[in-house]
Amino acid sequence: MNQGIHIIFFIIIIVDAMKKYLTACTMDCPDTCSLSVEVEEGKISKIGPSDLNPDTQGFICAKVSRFAKRVYAKERILQPLRRVGEKGAGAFQEITWDEAAAEISGKLTQIRAEYGGEAILPYYYGGSNGLLGQDTADRAFFAKLGASRLALTVCAAPTSEAARCMTGKMPGAPFSDYVHAKLILIWGANPKVSNIHLAPYLKEAKLRGAKIIAIDPVRNFSDNEIDMHVAIQPGTDVVLALALIQYWRENNLLNDDFIREQTKGIATLLQACNSYSVERAAQICQVPVDQITRLARLYAFHDPALLRIGWGLERNRNGGSAAAAVLALPAVLGKFGVPGSGYTLSNSGFYKVDGRECAASQPWNTRIINMNKLGKTLLHASEPPVKCLFVYNCNPAVTVPDQKAILAGLSRNDLFTVVSEQVMTDTAKFADIVLPATTFLEQEEMHNGYGSYGAHYIAPVIEPMGEALPNEQMFAFLGRQMGWRDKAFLETTEDYLKRAARSVQGFGKELQLDELKQKRIQKIDEQLIQFKNVFPFTPDRKINFSPQQYGVDFYGFKEVHDEKFPLALISPANNRTINSSLGEFNLPELFLTLNPRDAEFRSLEKGETIRVFNQLAEVIVRLKISDCVKPGVAILPKGAWRKAAINHLTSTALCDDSLSRIGKGATFNDARVEVEKYRESGKDD
Repeated sequence: MNQGIHIIFFIIIIVDAMKKYLTACTMDCPDTCSLSVEVEEGKISKIGPSDLNPDTQGFICAKVSRFAKRVYAKERILQPLRRVGEKGAGAFQEITWDEAAAEISGKLTQIRAEYGGEAILPYYYGGSNGLLGQDTADRAFFAKLGASRLALTVCAAPTSEAARCMTGKMPGAPFSDYVHAKLILIWGANPKVSNIHLAPYLKEAKLRGAKIIAIDPVRNFSDNEIDMHVAIQPGTDVVLALALIQYWRENNLLNDDFIREQTKGIATLLQACNSYSVERAAQICQVPVDQITRLARLYAFHDPALLRIGWGLERNRNGGSAAAAVLALPAVLGKFGVPGSGYTLSNSGFYKVDGRECAASQPWNTRIINMNKLGKTLLHASEPPVKCLFVYNCNPAVTVPDQKAILAGLSRNDLFTVVSEQVMTDTAKFADIVLPATTFLEQEEMHNGYGSYGAHYIAPVIEPMGEALPNEQMFAFLGRQMGWRDKAFLETTEDYLKRAARSVQGFGKELQLDELKQKRIQKIDEQLIQFKNVFPFTPDRKINFSPQQYGVDFYGFKEVHDEKFPLALISPANNRTINSSLGEFNLPELFLTLNPRDAEFRSLEKGETIRVFNQLAEVIVRLKISDCVKPGVAILPKGAWRKAAINHLTSTALCDDSLSRIGKGATFNDARVEVEKYRESGKDD
């Protein structure tokens, strides 16, 4: 009896020591999962789903379920560090926050006095999609300095610009509506790795009889999951889309009533279509003629139909034109107005975030530097030259084009570099001062998704590790160390949460912070249906096929050929990293994947060490072979850290810093390479 009592008592202690916390994921992903996190004795023991966001559907990705591995990683930065070795060597000594702030404020003051504020460049992107972590105290800090501004164009810039010009970034169909579609067209997206909570809706739609078509250079779905795979040549999406419209026009399938009543500028679009017959598109896109005509007829004759547009189609010089032409497809056929119709791109347009509410910042009207030009910016003298680089929410050493130039720029001894980071990234190794940053599990935040609808309150589940600070607290502290007493540098996280709540519009009522904290999520009460209760945010609420600033060139196309480097290199997302986050342990080795025909032509075998090269660089990795890859295409996944490659260079070393004409975005998929067996210097086969 006594033994039984002891056992019960022991169980009670264990249960009491384990607590569950409800929060949400702020990582760069359309799904915005609601989470349930188990904490035992102050330490995260399990990260799983909660049912607050219906789209989470009882499961989360393996990346976030293992996120505690980053929280407690040996690479975790726990307090401020000062460089003591050569840049890039990763040798640092621990210092206090006061020492770090004094050094930073002293250098910034010196640089501003000698070169002007524009010699300071903040560098950031989507390491966290929370509302407090970006454009709050950080904006006030750099505006006060008069620093250069950064054009955030490494991702989503061409598609966003096309959507803004055509529809004002009209919100799209919710994921749950995909079950109502009779046809689903997935273009330039791979939901199985970067939008996994769309996948169950696709499966249910298929069971209900929907046709599913995927357009991508890589076959990401099995034959049981989809009805057609169109293996398009990278960078030719605009041609295929225009050819589909031309086919519908020639066969009298356009919806003239919808075009007349709900759109404008159709003449510009149709003029662009004149250049692309199905036969010409087949030649350029390297897709069979009969497959294009079948695609055209399936999409035209199935209603309702949904189009899922991803960001893969934008990663080339024609990216903005491609997004515009693909967005035009449902419009010329009038496929809107009922559940299961329309399109989904980014739903961020639903949330009107007023940046003036987010921070008490002074005006900021300095020069703008495109983030894709970081390498050239650091290496080539500008007026003024960049003398300080302040990096946060970003790992440009492995995520931005022209990697070798970036690494050379980061190695400059006269460049004062500050990096705020969670773990010791490839970029942080080049810093003069490294500052410890919190993860989303250690901070309060607010987040509104760009895919799944809903505004979330992010509650911390553990205390910050070491001396880590969230961004709004870090920049407020640095501002005070500069001697500034502006409101932005005196406000607390709670103050910024209130600001964020006031800034968000899109629910038809004011967002109440107290209510959001209690419920953890604010959902949308009604079903959103394009051209029923959601219309373009253009002034006349019409789709504009001919934005004045672009004219006919809005649908321009330029082919990319290089006889010396015949393989089109693409660097898609993978199921192991979120951009480069978690690459420290989740992607230990980088592989190149080729089609069997391309491998055989080059006498290459699976698993052997190869050299992937072009005029910019060479990347040495091992080879994978798969018939899922289109012939003439090579895959080197994005997000890998330098240690994953044999020679410590990754896919971005092979991508130049050319920009798309629309949106000035990165053109990763315009990279052309050759592949050969790697031979160590001085050694034969």
